[in-house]
Order: sequence, then structure tokens, then C-alpha cells
Amino acid sequence: MRTSPLAGARAGTITNPILPGFHPDPSILRVGEDYYTATSTFEWSPGVLLHHSRDLVHWRPLGGVLDRSRLLDLTGHRDGAGVWAPDLSYTHGLFHLIFTNVENYAEGFWDTPNYVTTAPTIHGPWSDPVAIHSMGFDPSLFHGEDGRSWVLTTLSDWRPGRHAFAGILLQELDTERMRLLGEPRVIFEGTSAAVTEAPHLYRENGWCYLVTAEGGTQWDHQVTVARSRRITGPYEVDPAGPMLSSREDPSLPLQKAGHGSLVATPGGEWYLAHLVSRPLTERGRCVRGRETALQRVEWADGWPRVKDQVPHVVVPGPALEPHPWPTAAAEDSFDSPTLGPEWSTLRRHSDEEWMSLTERPGHLRVHGGQSPSGTRRPSLVARRVQHERCVMETVMEFSTDTFQRMAGLTAYYNMRQWHYLRVGFDEREGLFAGVLSSDRGRVREVGERIDVSGWGRFHLRAQIDRAELRFMLSQDGREWVGVGAVLDASILSDDYAQESSADGRRIALSGFTGAFLGLWVHDLTGTGCHADFEQATYREGTV
Repeated sequence: MRTSPLAGARAGTITNPILPGFHPDPSILRVGEDYYTATSTFEWSPGVLLHHSRDLVHWRPLGGVLDRSRLLDLTGHRDGAGVWAPDLSYTHGLFHLIFTNVENYAEGFWDTPNYVTTAPTIHGPWSDPVAIHSMGFDPSLFHGEDGRSWVLTTLSDWRPGRHAFAGILLQELDTERMRLLGEPRVIFEGTSAAVTEAPHLYRENGWCYLVTAEGGTQWDHQVTVARSRRITGPYEVDPAGPMLSSREDPSLPLQKAGHGSLVATPGGEWYLAHLVSRPLTERGRCVRGRETALQRVEWADGWPRVKDQVPHVVVPGPALEPHPWPTAAAEDSFDSPTLGPEWSTLRRHSDEEWMSLTERPGHLRVHGGQSPSGTRRPSLVARRVQHERCVMETVMEFSTDTFQRMAGLTAYYNMRQWHYLRVGFDEREGLFAGVLSSDRGRVREVGERIDVSGWGRFHLRAQIDRAELRFMLSQDGREWVGVGAVLDASILSDDYAQESSADGRRIALSGFTGAFLGLWVHDLTGTGCHADFEQATYREGTV
């Protein structure tokens, strides 16, 4: 197996996670001197976030691929549905992106249509997605040296008494006509770790290497490697055991390690991109969700292996010229005609129907949307929580004379888990600022309201300090006062958000994302209101 000598310029040290905050299920791809990752976005838009590197050490966001309705429709999708496990590949001068837009899960049945879109450059334009099949999820494409292409997916089995993860399915794909050829076949049923998913296929030194995730997405997650001389199998599993897992050591800072894909440098150095989570305490809650990490891979006895089979925080970078990117500004003054790549919107794309950066230059205008339970027209613009301690501040102009309209700053996980510092109205009290909190759908008001009659302009702050969240308010940005009480930030996590059915036999709601801090506007009258945000700042640390 070829391995490059560690000679020449070195890119530096990889510090994990390379993509902090909610960036799960990485697919990694090299095209020439450029490296790209594509990660899952679930119910958030734009769908499929891309990051770019020239040295595997420094990464910059490119934004999302699926950023308009013809590419992705998330209307009405439940929490945890939407875009699962994309795969990015390149062949015949085109980037290929295959992804699942999950419509239903965790009810015994799965509705998992898979789509392929292509583009001549990583920046697009991306073609209208073509539906391939709905037999499973976590799709990937393998492009062989013979010019043939293949689709791999997890096979879903809904039948009572059967394991829902029925193995890895393979079928040939005509990438010119975008239609399947031949019959699908199960090529790998997995190991005793079970929950076999997320297939990626590679050919090296006459072998086909099948990389899968197993063990589920929690503490038992792992990366499994199997190989065969033929693409259709049979596949033998690496006798050394999992390529990567955190399962046996709860003290490791990087937990839930799994769902990986491989990339090689031009010099023959190999790396594994995979997901991890960083719990606040040992096997505790992971507020930042599932993140992307990178491990160095060495070949031994014909198998790709990670040192000690565990995820490392510090990893030697490859023999490549260092290529850092400019540091992103902490403050967004909303003086660009489009949102920056750090922002996401919930269930609908960032378009003039409900938000604008041009109606009032230098401001983000957000028109009020549905209630916190709405799945069709929410008005939430948010960014990922990427640090254990962080602060978001914004300046908002807003007024209302009805309790059915409100706007402010939220710490958000999903429709059932959120905290919200909002400006609202009460017919007895007038205009006020106060905190709402939702814990598994139970909404309550926290602490005392503050009279803000006549303000019109509000400085809002949310501070996360590990498991604690504090909201603060100021009229001038200098004198701040706390609002509500110290809140539990740890409920904004995959671990807390996952819920079981009433009988406890199956998962009723999964947690797949991570915490966000964002700008939220509600108009339950449906007759029109808006809030203007002058700026928003996100920074690591506390005040």
C-alpha cells in the first residue's frame, strides 16, 4: 500500500473538530489541489453545507448547495427530517451530489427519496435534482475506472420483527441519463455492531474497500471497513476490528466517533473525515451537536487504519503547503445583499418572501412567520453554536400592539426545545421584554418581564457558558440587565431531544442537529409585521 514520505513543506497540525458545531456526516472529496467536505443539514436551509481547504488544516465555508425551492423543499418537514448524509463526488468534469430528503422516519416506516444534482464547478450552477430511488438513505456514488458508476445506500426494512437496517444496497447508475441499471443487491449485511449505514466505496491496490458506519449515532458509533476483490462482494471485515470508535473509552474528549469517508493527497497520504461530539461531561449532553473531525490513516496488512482506533484531537497534517484563509469577522453588519455562509434558515430558503437585506440597507428585515410549532413558514435566521462558551448580541427595532406578534433572540434546538428572549405585548402591561422556554413542548414564561414601553430599539444578548444560558437586555448597548433566569442550555442537544414512543420500544423523535443562536420573528395574526436587525455578533467566550 503506498504511503508518502513525510518530506517537504507541512501544512501544520490538524486540531479537531475541523468543523465545530453542527456539521455531521461528512463526505470528503479531493479534486486536484482542492479538498471539499459536504455535511448534513436536516431541516435547515441551505441544504448541504460545503467547506473548502487546500491543506486539510485550514477550512473555509462555501455556503450551501441546495438554496432554492427547485433544489430542495423542506416545507412541512418534521424535526430531524430533511437532508441526511450527502455524498460529494467528481467524474467526467462534473461534481455530483447525492442526498436523501427524508420525509418520514421513526414511525416504523421510512420515506427516503434520494436525489442527484450535478454542477460544472463547486459553486454551481447545480442542476435540478433527479430522483433515483427511495429504498434507503445515506446514499453515495462510486465512479469506477471503467467509466461505470454505482449507487450505494442503506436498505431500510419496515417489516415488524426485522432489523430496520437491512444492509448495504448496490445498484449501477447511468450518470448521463440518471437512471438505474440492473437489479439492486445487498452486498454487505454488517457486523454484530448492527445499524449498518453510511456506505462509501473506494478502490485501492486491486481491492474494493467499503467504509460504513455502525452501532447507531450515539456512544456506540463506529467506522467499519470491509473489502472485496469485486465490487459486488463478498466483503470481509478488517480482523483488527473497527477502524474508529470512542465506545470503549468515555473519557475521550471526542465521543460518538463514526460515519467516515476517506481522502488521499496527491502524495499518497490518507485521512478519514468523520463525525464526533463533545459532551459537557463524561457521556453527558452535546450542545454543539455532531461535528466533523479528521484523522490520519496508515495502511497496515492491506487495511486502512487509524492509530489506536480512537479519535485524536491533535493530528499531524499532510505534506502540503500551508494555506490559511482570512479570519471571518465576528460581527455581521448586514451590508451585503445576501446572508453570509455562517447563517441558516429554518425550513424555508432565505428569499424576499419573508426576509430582506435590501428593503432597509444595513439591516436584516425579517417578516413575522408562524408560531414556534409551525413547519411551513417559520421566520428564524440562525447560526450554529460552535463553542462551549459563546455570546451572541444583536440590535433590533420592533414594535407591536398585540400579543400575537413578538420578536427577539433565541437559543434553539428544535420545535420542542428552545429558549427565547422576546419583545411582546400584553393588553394590561403594554410593551415588555421577557423569556419564554420550551422543554419537550411544554412552554412556560421564565422570570419577571421588563417594561420597555417607548423603547423601539433593543440590544439583546444570549450567553452560553457550558450548560448555562443567560439572556440580557439593554436600551443603549452599555447598561445591561439580566432577563428571566439562568436557563438549562443542555436541553438544546441531540441527547436530550431524542424521545421514545409511549411504550418505550422505539424512537419517536431523533436528535441529529445541534444548538443554534438566532433571530426569531412571529406574527400569529398572519397580517404582516417585521423586525429590523441592525447587526449580529457571535464570539467565543463570555462577557
